[in-house]
Amino acid sequence: MIHVYVVSAFSKDGGGGNRAGVVLNRPELTPAQKMAAAAALGYSETAFVTASDRADWKIEYFTPTEEVPLCGHATIASFTLLHRLGRLSAGEFMMETKAGLLRMAVSGEGTVRMEQNRPVYGEVLAVQELAGCVEAGAVHTDLPVQVVSTGLRDILLPIASRRALAALAPDLKTMKALSRARDVTGVHAFALSEEAGISAYCRNFAPLVGIDEEAATGTSSCALACYLAAHGMRRDRYVFEQGHELGAPSRITVELSFDGSSGIDGVFAGGTGYLVCERDLEL
Repeated sequence: MIHVYVVSAFSKDGGGGNRAGVVLNRPELTPAQKMAAAAALGYSETAFVTASDRADWKIEYFTPTEEVPLCGHATIASFTLLHRLGRLSAGEFMMETKAGLLRMAVSGEGTVRMEQNRPVYGEVLAVQELAGCVEAGAVHTDLPVQVVSTGLRDILLPIASRRALAALAPDLKTMKALSRARDVTGVHAFALSEEAGISAYCRNFAPLVGIDEEAATGTSSCALACYLAAHGMRRDRYVFEQGHELGAPSRITVELSFDGSSGIDGVFAGGTGYLVCERDLEL
């Protein structure tokens, strides 16, 4: 029996968000059991939180098909739950992941901020490489299609308008093959926003790891903020919305800090969440 908390992270106005499973203090579970639990739940990621001899907590992340080194929304969900259960109070913490040791901060109201790695800017793809994945006419050709990582490699795909973004119907089989060929987790499509207070609207597709589309993606949002900063849209704070097409509106805040040479020396994703339900899994 595995007791699982279902928590929605990066919620907007107390609703929506991206659901993740969170399992606490089960260090004896094998990777196969963790993956089976993630598959039984059916969410894009499930987090397994245990004690760490290197940090305050250790978190492992499993999709229904494999382990991944980091997941933004499942981390927000985990710390939201720990705060709700009284396992932590407001303050700063350190977590151990397979993407490294990362800093966390929790406010008294339960807003969670998580550190990501400094950006690694990867290869620029020709628009033709997306042929078969999305319609070429939907791509915003004034910005590059580029691989960027702050912990997970993603293809950042600029789309010409919010309407074109909403209309995307990607060929997931072709996108899966492209993701495998380019060694990325998935494709993070975005359309710049003309609305005050919102930097961009986003959709995230990761069929290679068993996620057709998800409602909020913290790691990809951090990569997108760093991408925008590198391409003439430098800000200290970005606000992204995602999940509208899934009926689960989500809001992700990304804060960047810069060193004296204008390089990025700090990347933080922030958001709020809420407990949805609890489940017991028989595996």
